[in-house]
Amino acid sequence: MDNRPQFVEAMREWAHTFMHLSMHGFVVHAKSQNLSMSQLGTLVHLHRIGTCAVGDISDDLGVSNAAVSQMLDRLVHNGLVARDEDPADRRAKRVELTGQGRKVIVGVMEQRQRWFEDLADSLSADERQLTADALQILASKARSITEAPV
Repeated sequence: MDNRPQFVEAMREWAHTFMHLSMHGFVVHAKSQNLSMSQLGTLVHLHRIGTCAVGDISDDLGVSNAAVSQMLDRLVHNGLVARDEDPADRRAKRVELTGQGRKVIVGVMEQRQRWFEDLADSLSADERQLTADALQILASKARSITEAPV
């Protein structure tokens, strides 16, 4: 019996549920900070990689440098990021999170972490082990068939 269709449907359902529910607190917290999804994406990017060039953010978000510059103006104005001259190229700008920006990102991430913990608490020990094993298999297989870095 081919169980591939049931697996694919279960994965679709999980992906939808996961994205909707795990992101809910994330998005609510971001909105409470008056952040757009692009602004939030920028803060997450800076949290992940540290200081970077405007073009790096543009590439990550898939938008123009001009759009990123306007968005950064608002983030700088709100004290969430700092934009300084690149010491290696005075024409280029480097961007990094401020202490306030890090505080916002930590709050957003804590919301999502609480959802993970609540989900874990809803499972029995056996269910947690089965799920952890299955997720490790899926992560490994996904990395092996994906050319782009995860």
